[in-house]
Amino acid sequence: TIWEELSRKGMKVGVIGVPPTYPPKPINGFMISDFTTPGPEKSYTWPPWLKREIERLFGRYIFDIVYRSHEKDRVARELFAMTEQHLKVVEHLLTKKEWDFFVYVEVGLDRAHHAFWKYFDREHPRYEEHPRYSNIIPNYYKLIDKWVERIRKVLPKDTIIIIASDHGVKAMKGAFTINEWLIQEGYLRLKEEPKKPCQDLNKDMIDWEHTIAWAWGGYYSRVFINLKGREPQGIVEPNEYENIVGQLKEDLMKIRGPNGEKWANEVYTPYELYPEVKGDPPDLMVYLDNLSWRPAGTIGWGNLYLPENDRGPDDAVHDWIGVFAIYDPEGTMRNELKGEVRITDVYHVIKKVIYETF
Repeated sequence: TIWEELSRKGMKVGVIGVPPTYPPKPINGFMISDFTTPGPEKSYTWPPWLKREIERLFGRYIFDIVYRSHEKDRVARELFAMTEQHLKVVEHLLTKKEWDFFVYVEVGLDRAHHAFWKYFDREHPRYEEHPRYSNIIPNYYKLIDKWVERIRKVLPKDTIIIIASDHGVKAMKGAFTINEWLIQEGYLRLKEEPKKPCQDLNKDMIDWEHTIAWAWGGYYSRVFINLKGREPQGIVEPNEYENIVGQLKEDLMKIRGPNGEKWANEVYTPYELYPEVKGDPPDLMVYLDNLSWRPAGTIGWGNLYLPENDRGPDDAVHDWIGVFAIYDPEGTMRNELKGEVRITDVYHVIKKVIYETF
């Protein structure tokens, strides 16, 4: 990571809420881990004693909220309480600690979008005007904007501030039950019919001797081939693999909407998208209808199309285009970024500017 590189070069770094930083690792500076942290009872800071300082000044640290819920008043209350605490903690660290590079991720903005987007986006298929909920997202942005304005005034005048998002946001039109589709198309077979809807697909349910592929849900779907020699009960011969992947890719591209409307689907192998692939990658990555439909991995629905997320109330999906903004009072980055900015460009530009500055 960039903070590990800078640490090794002797620079002081601050890292707050960046996934995945749990458990926190030693760095030349300080760290609070991200929303995947199991809870505040765990060790979540570097150095370890920073946890005591944070809790003494700001109370029990809030990592995340339950946002997929019909209890919207509670969600709103907890959303603002969490974010206000985060902003106070970050302001304390920015102004009281020594640092050369500081990065902070606020998970609350993501949660605000998922929980309240249908009350904000007038083009949402389930748009609903509400006297309180329609103001949640605008008020949340105002909270962040006012904080940024205040922080800018207390930081050194030559500080470069970058605001970047890892994804955009737009309305979720519905969910597509990807494993139900694989069953329908003959790629996946179960030992018996599911007894109820919204069941997680687990390995004991699958008839592996007759299964070619299965999938995970999410904002995009990851599809895995039951490859012999790689999977415990694989049936797809290695010499058949490319043909199977090609046929499945072709079939996935043909998926249409609930009324037969054509979808803008994209299907890739990881190697088509990334120069280097590590870990246990899927065989195919599936993006449905320009990300407007969320792939649902659960089974038992008896239907390919769901009006909402299978994981609970969720108004929004990720979008391709996010936000990138720079406050650069001395023009240090003036010639570094032109035209469309890729998310990977942010890392390289930050590193280049820091190395040239220090």
